[in-house]
Amino acid sequence: MKLLVCIKQVPDLESRFKPNAEGVWYNETDLAWRMNEYDEFAVEQAIRLREQLGEGSELTVLSIGPERVVEAIKKALAMGCDNAVHIQDPAAATKDPWQIASIISTYAKDKNFDLIFTGMQSQDRGSAQVGVTIAEQLGIPCTTTIVGFEYDNGAITAKRELEGGIKGIVKLKTPALVTCQLGLNVPRYPTLPNIMKAKKKEISAITAADLLREEPLATTASFHPPAKKGGGIVLEGDVGTLVDQLIGILKEKTAVLR
Repeated sequence: MKLLVCIKQVPDLESRFKPNAEGVWYNETDLAWRMNEYDEFAVEQAIRLREQLGEGSELTVLSIGPERVVEAIKKALAMGCDNAVHIQDPAAATKDPWQIASIISTYAKDKNFDLIFTGMQSQDRGSAQVGVTIAEQLGIPCTTTIVGFEYDNGAITAKRELEGGIKGIVKLKTPALVTCQLGLNVPRYPTLPNIMKAKKKEISAITAADLLREEPLATTASFHPPAKKGGGIVLEGDVGTLVDQLIGILKEKTAVLR
């Protein structure tokens, strides 16, 4: 069985973001980078299935981006992926979800993957469109936001997280694609022996220009922080005191009680 897991490298969310010179994305200078959190759940689930299937199965990890994404790829290899593909693209951040999905589906279309795993969404762009678009372009079934996964004899049973805490059960046959949500599993930490083994695993490099045939369907008009608003007032104390304070503020600063 051939498995593919797609990952993205994103900035650590504790980073200080500021717009780039063009004003359409963030400045990447001095940012710390990590594997997208949702993708970690996808990698873990793909590895678990690879371990369940045993010999004769193969798990490939794929990532698009500049040279720095190799670090995220190496982590996935150290977690247990068999081999890797780095689609080299220094301008990956400028591409819309349609183009990113098109690059991946063009790569995957003749590889006969039985199952593709992706994260539900990326933590930076947050479109949640790439996984489902890959499935559409490849003409395979897809289910999203899974928090439970079982595989048996070519059939997938997935538990989906829906609105209001409701769960849905979906059954589909391979080939298929699933997008993974928080709570699906607990991603493993790469051990030192596996980190050393990962250094010997092959990372195939392909340029994005060799795969991309599509123009963007959406472009980013601007990237900017929210407008600053006036400060608020925090009132503390017992209810009676708070009521008096609030009435005093309304009389003094507003026309509500005048």
